[in-house]
Amino acid sequence: MIRSVEILNLFIAISFSLTCMGVSLGQQVGKPRPFFAADYEKKIAAVVNVDNTVGLQLRIQAIHDAQPLPNGNWLLQTSFTEVAEVDSSGKEVWKYKPASNSGRVEIHAFRRLENGLTMIAESGTSRIVEVNKEGAIVHSIPLKVSTPNPHRDTRLVRITPAGTYLVAHEGEKCVREYDRQGVVVWEYEVGSQLYSAIRLINGNTLIGTGDGHRVIEVSKDKKVVWEVNESDLAGVKLAWITMVDRLPNGNTWIVNCHAGPKNPQILEVTPDKKVVWSFKDFERFGNALPVAIAIQ
Repeated sequence: MIRSVEILNLFIAISFSLTCMGVSLGQQVGKPRPFFAADYEKKIAAVVNVDNTVGLQLRIQAIHDAQPLPNGNWLLQTSFTEVAEVDSSGKEVWKYKPASNSGRVEIHAFRRLENGLTMIAESGTSRIVEVNKEGAIVHSIPLKVSTPNPHRDTRLVRITPAGTYLVAHEGEKCVREYDRQGVVVWEYEVGSQLYSAIRLINGNTLIGTGDGHRVIEVSKDKKVVWEVNESDLAGVKLAWITMVDRLPNGNTWIVNCHAGPKNPQILEVTPDKKVVWSFKDFERFGNALPVAIAIQ
């Protein structure tokens, strides 16, 4: 159970004490911004404000995805076996857990859809389900997985403007796009344990390649039209690339997980591969920060 008030009060007290001792709690390089970040080494999920103070803060066990909702709530995980919606104070208002009779099932991706349903990718059962407010499954989409694995079937799954689902298959080392009947309509072999894939407004696909140490933008005809490789950024080594996004200003948001304390955990990179913003904080967060979301 999430004890949001107790955790938040404790964190505020610790933060105040560290500040008084002169300990720096994180560094934003570039124009300061608010964002959400979660790290399963330090077991924390938090909204970081422009001044590096913390707003919402929750204790977690494991996390691979999160989503800010229009009503101010957050959809997130506290473990790989459930998805919860919490309000701005951290109070749980909704939860989904896979059926216990289906063997080990993990969740690594989810999204609240515009129609109010919640999309959840279940690894182990190798399917995408859409559930209503009561947690009942109203639609199911089978996924093409050669050897189902509760931890590796999928990482992130995102809906496209066309209403299809773009699935990052970590174990299969590829991206597959499925229609609502489960038919694969597009596929791209990444060759590494990828984490994320999103469809851009130009029709290309932006991919966080996981242990491929790079970000690639791939055209519909499967040509790499833009990429950032492991050592392309001055003073930065790219490690396990998790979440990626194309920001409204045209820059690319990159989450650089497992890169060690010499490297930032989050980066904003221009099309010509200049780092214009970064965040590094190994006091509150650790070396297992896979989830970070820019708050617009």
